[in-house]
Amino acid sequence: MELLKHFLDLVLHLDKTLVSVVHEYGNLTYLLLFLILFTETGVIVFPFLPGDSLLFVAGTLAAQPNPETGHPLLNLLYLIPLLIAAAFIGDNVNYAIGDYLGPRVFREDFRFLKRKYLEQTQAFYAKHGGKTIIMARFVPIVRTFAPFVAGVGTMTYRYFASYSIAGAVLWVVSLTLAGYFLGSIPWVKNNFTLVIYGIILFSVVPPLWQYLQSKFGNKPAQSA
Repeated sequence: MELLKHFLDLVLHLDKTLVSVVHEYGNLTYLLLFLILFTETGVIVFPFLPGDSLLFVAGTLAAQPNPETGHPLLNLLYLIPLLIAAAFIGDNVNYAIGDYLGPRVFREDFRFLKRKYLEQTQAFYAKHGGKTIIMARFVPIVRTFAPFVAGVGTMTYRYFASYSIAGAVLWVVSLTLAGYFLGSIPWVKNNFTLVIYGIILFSVVPPLWQYLQSKFGNKPAQSA
């Protein structure tokens, strides 16, 4: 329970946490951001790391000057390519693991895999096809399982890679620039925790809607 509380505090106060990290570790912050994004995307047992909110907060810090040097706390020209690389490399690692394990993940019980997440991601693929790789970037949990399921299935690597790089670019650029341009607005700065809540809520709406549709949307009509 204490660990969960600490994790939620980290997610909801990323602005304060990252500022402290920047001041304490300097350029090592880029490595930390890379590792967090890579892990959330590429290590299937960590789907709950703060991807969307992390990108937004990193963008806001790129717009804030360091009071000591006058330079931005984070350099946007370094930040965006680095985080795109983290997302793309994570996708590729996840795809390779899925390709190695193969279809047996749906027949056998693997301790580190949540069967319901695999099935939800499969349903996403059935509905949206290859575009799932791009769309899943904006859906927590699904974005972690989508490249894995692509590797398990019959999607060729060339096909997967093209969607993966497009999704990584759209995801990182849109959320980082949103933080960069919106983070300096006084209302956003004064209500930052509320904004983070909004990002998290907006992120969980698609999988929640998908779940509700799968549970209640296809029920057969009862005869009179």
